[in-house]
Amino acid sequence: MTLVQLKNVTKTFVEGNKQHHVLKGASTDFFEGEFAVVLGKSGSGKSTMLNLVAGIDEPDSGDVLIAGTNITALSEHDRTIFRRDNLGIVFQFFNLIPTLTVLENITLPYELRGTNRRQNDKRARELLERVGLPDRAGTFPDKLSGGEQQRVAIARALVHEPRLILADEPTGNLDGDTSDTVLKLLLDLTRELGRTLIMVTHSMEVVPMADRVFRLQHGVLFDDTENVRAGYRMRQVVNPA
Repeated sequence: MTLVQLKNVTKTFVEGNKQHHVLKGASTDFFEGEFAVVLGKSGSGKSTMLNLVAGIDEPDSGDVLIAGTNITALSEHDRTIFRRDNLGIVFQFFNLIPTLTVLENITLPYELRGTNRRQNDKRARELLERVGLPDRAGTFPDKLSGGEQQRVAIARALVHEPRLILADEPTGNLDGDTSDTVLKLLLDLTRELGRTLIMVTHSMEVVPMADRVFRLQHGVLFDDTENVRAGYRMRQVVNPA
C-alpha cells in the first residue's frame, strides 16, 4: 500500500547566475512499512528532497501526498500540524534542545500536541530503555556522546509512533562502529512499529538493509535497487571486510 507519493515534483534553486535543478519532475511511490534509501553525492539535493516530503520546503510544481493528503495544498500552519502528528524526523546534527533534559527532549512531540504528561513519560522511558539509555533521563544533551545524542533523537522521532520516519544522513557525524549500532537501532525500532522509513545518505553501507534503493542524480530520482546492490556485492568481493 502506498504511503508517500511524489507526482511530477520539480524544485530549483538559483545560485548566482546559475539555476540548480534539485528535482526535475520526480514521480515515485514509497510504500507502507518499507525502508527506502535515497543515495546521492553531497550537494545532489537529497536533504531538499526530504524537506519536500516533510512539507518543510514547497516544490515549484507538482504534488506530495502522504496517506492520501496532498501536503502541498495545505497552508504552512496546517503542514506544521500534519508534520507534528504524522512524521518523525532524525537529523544528521541531532537537533536536540540543549536546555531540555533527555526525557524532556523525547517527550517534546507529545508536549507540542498537549497530551497527558504522565503517559508521555511512560512511553519515553520505555524508549530510553530500548535505546540503551535508561539512566540518562535527567541528563542534558551536552553531557552525551554523539552516538548517545543520536539515540535520543531516534527515541524522540519515534515516541509518538508516526506513520512516516524521515532520516537525513543520521550517521553522518558518527564513527564507523557507532554508526552501525545507531543504524541498526533505528531500523529495528522502525520495523517493530511497522512504519515507513525513508533515509537519504551518501553511504553505501545501508544498501543491504534497504527494501529499495533510489538514486538522485542531476535532478532525476529513480529506483536503482538492482544496480546498486550488484555494485555493492562486487565491491565486497574486491574489497572484503
